[in-house]
Amino acid sequence: MRKGFNGLYGLVRDRLQCDPTSGHVFLFANARRNRLKLLVYDGSGLWVCTKKLDGGRFRWPGRDSTATKIVLSHEELALLLGGIDLRETRPRKWYRKPLAEEPDKLRIPA
Repeated sequence: MRKGFNGLYGLVRDRLQCDPTSGHVFLFANARRNRLKLLVYDGSGLWVCTKKLDGGRFRWPGRDSTATKIVLSHEELALLLGGIDLRETRPRKWYRKPLAEEPDKLRIPA
């Protein structure tokens, strides 16, 4: 987890095939899952925010082994950052307008 602005920008652009200046929040974790970095463009520049846990690990959502990225809702992101295991929770059924998705994105099943 040594990457800074330019390294994370390159990962988003080249590996995830996304526009780093889109305004989306891009979240990265180290192999031990005890550190996170968020990359977001606010219209005037890039922000890189980091969180290192003193103890424990972030519980990353399950994913398909072929997926290159996971798309989280803002609620799911808040739960992940708050230490909640997303595999142990389930959303209530209610209407939500479907998002236009890119072909290789993976959504966590509702």
